[in-house]
Amino acid sequence: MEFMDVIKKRKSVRKYKKDAVSKDLILKVLEAARLAPSAGNRQPWHFIMVTDAETKAKLELSPWAAEAPVVIVGCADANASPSWHLNDLMIAFEHVVLAATDLGLGTCWMGRMGRDEKIKEVLGIPEHVKVVAVTPLGYTDEEPAGRPRKSLEEFVHWGRF
Repeated sequence: MEFMDVIKKRKSVRKYKKDAVSKDLILKVLEAARLAPSAGNRQPWHFIMVTDAETKAKLELSPWAAEAPVVIVGCADANASPSWHLNDLMIAFEHVVLAATDLGLGTCWMGRMGRDEKIKEVLGIPEHVKVVAVTPLGYTDEEPAGRPRKSLEEFVHWGRF
């Protein structure tokens, strides 16, 4: 798929088939994250792949998210990059959702900053590591309609605001 086609095709999917996602495809998605840029090349990210139904249920996510075959928990290590860990994780996480789209998989970026206590407890995440985002990953069982987007004129400024 061409890059702009991937961007246009990516949607927030909230209904997934029960079909398992192969480890090979999961690793391809994670390879995209691995290649993401980061400040000072610190790569302060961690990704936890949750496939066990009982564990997914304990994460207190929306029921539709926990029903996906895989839940990816994206974390940022504040010790590894004190100033830029959040930005770096978000870049890597976007690589994840775009790679998944390119591979025919669905995702739905779910921000978790400030609401991560239960996830940290269930998954044994250290205190200095922040849960930033979560996404279900799986084969889509819906084709979400595109959402309206602002025109370039509404948010692009040339030279000054």
